[in-house]
Amino acid sequence: MVHEARVVKPDLKAKYISFEKGEGCFLIDSQGKRYLDAASGVGVVALGYGVAAFGAALKEQADALPYVHGMRFANSTVEKLAERVSHWTPEGMQSTFFCCGGSEAVESALKIVRQYYLERGLPERHRFIGRWQSFHGNTLAAQSVGGHILRRKAQLPLLTMWPHIVAPNCYRCPFSLAPEHCGIECAHELERVIRMEGAESIAGFVAEPIVGAAGGAPVPPDDYFGIIRDICNRYDVVFIVDEVITGWGRTGKRFGIEHWDVIPDVIVAAKGISSGYAPLGAVVLHDRIVDVFLSNSGHVEHNFTFAGNPLSCRAGLVALELMEQQAVVENSALRGAQLLKRLETLRSFPFVGDIRGKGLLIGVEFVEDQATKKPFPAEFQVNQWVNRIALELGLVVYPGGGTADGVTGDHILLMPPLVISADETDLLADRLTTTLQQFETELRARKDKGI
Repeated sequence: MVHEARVVKPDLKAKYISFEKGEGCFLIDSQGKRYLDAASGVGVVALGYGVAAFGAALKEQADALPYVHGMRFANSTVEKLAERVSHWTPEGMQSTFFCCGGSEAVESALKIVRQYYLERGLPERHRFIGRWQSFHGNTLAAQSVGGHILRRKAQLPLLTMWPHIVAPNCYRCPFSLAPEHCGIECAHELERVIRMEGAESIAGFVAEPIVGAAGGAPVPPDDYFGIIRDICNRYDVVFIVDEVITGWGRTGKRFGIEHWDVIPDVIVAAKGISSGYAPLGAVVLHDRIVDVFLSNSGHVEHNFTFAGNPLSCRAGLVALELMEQQAVVENSALRGAQLLKRLETLRSFPFVGDIRGKGLLIGVEFVEDQATKKPFPAEFQVNQWVNRIALELGLVVYPGGGTADGVTGDHILLMPPLVISADETDLLADRLTTTLQQFETELRARKDKGI
C-alpha cells in the first residue's frame, strides 16, 4: 500500500498541526497562528520557548564534547549537574543516575531497587506495587507498575502482573467515604496488599505525588503520604516517588512530595529538568540505598548508551540555573493560585465536575451529571472534543481519559510553562472559558438532534 505516513504517530490517519516556532509561552504553527501552550508540550517546557541561553550552551558543549560513554568514563558536565541536583532534592538524596526520559528513569529505578535487595542478600524481594489510575511510562516494566487501564490493555500479555492499590481521589473516593470520615483507607490499603501478597516478596511501592495524565491532578489527603512512608518503613519496602511531571517546581514546591514533608527512598524525574531542550531523565537515590551498594559489591549493573549524555546534562545545568535565577518554584505557586481562583467560575458549567491541583498542575474533570458525577459515555470522547475547540481558539491543553474508572471519564490538564506571567495566566483562563462556552453550545446542539 502506498501511503504518506513517513513519521509513525499514534494516529496514522490524522492530520497534525505542525508547530514551527515557539516564543515564551506561545507556539506558532506553519500558518503563523499563535497558541498559548497551557500544556508545556506535556509538562516539559518549564522555561518556555526560545531561551537563547540553551542554544549557546549546547553549541559550546557540542564543540567541546558531545558524547562520552558514561559506563566507562566520567565527564565534568555530568558531575556538575549531579551536584546541582543534590541542592534541589530532599535531605539525604544526593546521588543521581541520568538517562533520557521518564520511562527510562522508572525502568532504571526498578532495576536498581531490585539490585539493592540482591546486595542485601534478599533475592526473594522482586515485586513492585503500583496504583490504579496511574501512569509511569510506556516501556513494559513502567506499564506493569502503572495502572492506566487504557494504555495497558494492548500490552497485557507482555506485562508483569504486579499488584496494584487504588489511588487517592477524594472527588471519586474508591471507598465511597467523605474526606472527614475516610480514615485515609486508600493509604492503609497498601499495608493490606503487602500482607496479602507476602511482604518478603515486595521490593518497592511506586506513586506519583499528584496523579497527572491518568487522573487529572487529584490532590491526596493531608495524611496520605505520611501513612505510606510509615508502611514502607514497617515492611522494609522501598518508596519510589514518580516526580516526572510534579518535579522541578511544577506544583509550587521543588518536588511534589515536599507538600507532605515526606522523604522517599528514590525519586524518578524528567520533563522539566531540561525544559525540553534535550532529552533528560534522572533517578535520585537516598544515601541509605547507595550505602548498601558501597558496603557490598560497589557495582550497579545498569546503564544506557546515552546515560549521562554531556549535551543533555548541559541542558539540565542551564535549566536548573535559570529556574533558580527566575524563581520559577515561587512563580508556579503564585500563578497556580491565581489560575485556580479564576477557574472556580467554570463550576457554573453543568458538565464541570471538579477542578483541582497544586501550583501549575491543574486538572478539570468533565461529567455528564454534576449531582451523580456520572461520566460522559466513552464514545463521546469529551476530552478530545474540548481539546479540538481549545486548539481552534489558540489554546493547547492536555486531554486525558479513563478518569472515572480507568475506562470512562474525561479531563484536561493545565500545566503551562513555569515562567507564565499574571497576564498570560488570565489569558489562559479566558481562552479556556471561551472553549467551554463553545463546547456547551455544541453539546446542546448534539442533544437537540438526539445524538
